[in-house]
Amino acid sequence: MNRRDFNVLFTAAGAGLLLNNGIASAQTPPPSPDGPVFAMLVHPKMILLDLLGPMTVFNITRGKIHLVWKDQTPVSTDVGIPVTATTTFKKCPRNVDVFFIPGGLVGSTELMEDAETLDFVREMAAGAKYVTAVCTGSLVLGAAGLLKGKRATTLWNVRDLLPTFGAISVNERVVEDGNLITGGGTTAGIDFGLSVVARLRGEDLAKRIQLIIEYDPKPPFDAGSPDKAGPDIANAFLKIRKPAMDDAKAAAQRAARKLSL
Repeated sequence: MNRRDFNVLFTAAGAGLLLNNGIASAQTPPPSPDGPVFAMLVHPKMILLDLLGPMTVFNITRGKIHLVWKDQTPVSTDVGIPVTATTTFKKCPRNVDVFFIPGGLVGSTELMEDAETLDFVREMAAGAKYVTAVCTGSLVLGAAGLLKGKRATTLWNVRDLLPTFGAISVNERVVEDGNLITGGGTTAGIDFGLSVVARLRGEDLAKRIQLIIEYDPKPPFDAGSPDKAGPDIANAFLKIRKPAMDDAKAAAQRAARKLSL
């Protein structure tokens, strides 16, 4: 990559993502004609950072990003910022480079039993070069029957649900198995995004993007996993989240029965 191309990447990063009643329909700068094509599912009750972490990385490739949902009614997120899809299930191209599902446990639980969404996920998976998800989005891939026999990861407190779909649960930030790439909870989305770019365009570009966004995490506390946080913090969290986790488990079991797993 020459200096001019690298400067274009810096411009893309600096321009950021426009917010206007959700995510704007136009990228800045516009995508390159030969850039990768991304289809990123947006859905009600999703975790916004699950979307924006990978999306920020993908945007710097100057690829074409489609935000897709059933319609273009703004969908709710955990932080109260609505996101508007740029295309719909019917109009979204199927032969994309990357199909992606963000998480959000309550939203993912609903999607695991949403026949229209699961049919769309299967259609996209059939045509996409890479089928991907972060956080609890992996459970939606499982409910669509796409994880059987595959190594995968998801949010730590529901990772035990992956075998329900015939998956091999892996405790890693990013897990790759063929054309399936999954990421752990929310902040793993940046690790995931860089890993996807490395597969698409090579490690050199992925490293440049890592520098552009200054991704060099040094958290103030070492509590980003249940083992590191310790039993008191982890168990307090699990107690609070138990109702949502129980709902997710029941939905996963029902979805698995429909798949005869």
